[in-house]
Order: sequence, then C-alpha cells, then structure tokens
Amino acid sequence: MEEKTVLCGASAYEKKYYLNPDFQTLPQQIQDELQIMCVMYAEEIGGIFTVEYDETGNLELRTEALEADAMYDEIGGALRIKKLQEEKRELFRSLELFYQVFFLGMDAPEDELLPVEE
Repeated sequence: MEEKTVLCGASAYEKKYYLNPDFQTLPQQIQDELQIMCVMYAEEIGGIFTVEYDETGNLELRTEALEADAMYDEIGGALRIKKLQEEKRELFRSLELFYQVFFLGMDAPEDELLPVEE
C-alpha cells in the first residue's frame, strides 16, 4: 500500500480542521488558505476532506463519507475537487515543490526555480 502524508483536512462530522504539525512552518497566509478551503469543502459537500501527499510528493485531494450519510454530495464533491485543482493550481504546485525539496530531499526542477537577483 502506498504511504500517504496528510497535509490538512476537515470533517463535517466533527466540525474540526486539522493541519499536520510537520507543516507549521508554512507561511500563515498559506495555512489560512488551506484551512478555509478544507472547512468550506466540508461544509458545502459534507463528509471528510483531506489534502495528502503521495510517496513521490504529489498532492491528492480526497473525500470520503460515512455509508449512512444521506446528506453527502458525492457528485458535487467530485466537481468541487476538480474546480479546486484548477483554481489553486499554483498553490498546489508550490506545496508539492516544498514537500519534495524539504521532506523528500529532491532537487527542485530548474524550470521552476525563481531567478536570483544580484
């Protein structure tokens, strides 16, 4: 089974948000954006929403619900995830690079490095 690292998530059942303590070093603005995104998803769609890294450092947006949850909007959830992936593409790519470089020890791709001003 592939190992996942949860970045953050929210539960409509427990009305709670979770940020993995390993990511407390992320800028507060990014932490806030992630919290808003997760909580809004859980409130609108229901269930449990998580943002996870796979073993190669790619982000995955996941959702699940209790079997007895008649209020969970599975179709709306899939559409909302697709919309988030489009709207937050730059944020997600930056978070992937951050994880790949600082947690997995990979080199950042040359074409994604910012130029250094002298």
